[in-house]
Amino acid sequence: MFILLGIVGGFIALIGGGELLVRGASNLAAAARVSPLIIGLTVVAFGTSAPELAVALQSCYAGKTGLAVGNAVGSNISNLLLILGISALAAPLAVNVRMFRIDIPAMIVAAVLLWVFGLSGSISRIEGLFCCVLLVAYFTFTIRQGRRESAVATSESLIAESEITYDPRTSTWGGVVMDIVKLVIGLALLVGGANLLVDACVKLAQGFGVSDLVIGLTVVAIGTSLPELVTSLMASLRGQRDLAVGNVVGSNILNILLVLGLSAMVAPTGIAVDAQSMHFDIPFLIVISLAAVPIFFSGFGITRIEGGAMLLYYVAYLAYLVWHAGRPAGTVTPISELLMFLAPIVPLVVLVILFRPRKTS
Repeated sequence: MFILLGIVGGFIALIGGGELLVRGASNLAAAARVSPLIIGLTVVAFGTSAPELAVALQSCYAGKTGLAVGNAVGSNISNLLLILGISALAAPLAVNVRMFRIDIPAMIVAAVLLWVFGLSGSISRIEGLFCCVLLVAYFTFTIRQGRRESAVATSESLIAESEITYDPRTSTWGGVVMDIVKLVIGLALLVGGANLLVDACVKLAQGFGVSDLVIGLTVVAIGTSLPELVTSLMASLRGQRDLAVGNVVGSNILNILLVLGLSAMVAPTGIAVDAQSMHFDIPFLIVISLAAVPIFFSGFGITRIEGGAMLLYYVAYLAYLVWHAGRPAGTVTPISELLMFLAPIVPLVVLVILFRPRKTS
């Protein structure tokens, strides 16, 4: 009975939190005269990355630093395939052209940087500090660029382009305070609802005899991405497509530069990067991040068909994780197996480029 209440209560908190967060973020974007994309890349992404940060820091304090990398990388893969896939199925997503110049390259650089740092077997405190400095530089540039673009455009054209429903109350201090309250309450409900739902699902899975390893690879990995999923889905359904995509890309940048960077600084000897992550999970993350560029650019968006393909690929990824978990401990994915798993991405990207005309305006 308590498990059922936990699942229902978790879903209610997630939906309510996502609605409040999107409303508050959209109104703040209108009040600050910046696009929802900037809010999604910064404020919303920071809030929805809170579960990953909490899991990583708790893992470091418990001496299980390897969990921090696995959780961050798994969450980033979930963001790109599961969250964007479901959001695109709900409503086709649009990708702002600025993301191709700044944000998507930053997401790819962060993933490659993680792989480079992991070559030594761990991320040191100095490397963690470097990640945090990069994040501060990225945030500073993003906010300044957003305000500069807003100054060039008129308020009316910016609001129309960003699909914001302008509320006159956001121009008053009272309206701004209320929107900040909505955003904070929304974040709290998202994080609390995710924790409640994950705890209930873990207990349910344990009741059916599912192993802790499989639970960690599936329920917990998806559970820490629930705030991003609900936020992007609600934003997509409400027509805030820039916020939906910006939340995912911004969260992916934060999960590496902030979550792993700060964790490496907190851990006495840095955080460990295991061989399996270096041979499979991180290269897989880099490849799907690179594959996102031509898919997004071919039409400046993600269609429902592409969203469905991304979702199916994520299911295949989960199936592989469960299958690999049954191997003897310490087994590392060979390069041939990784290449076979990545092979379907190439024809998918080629088909998208060839058969979907690029948007020219």
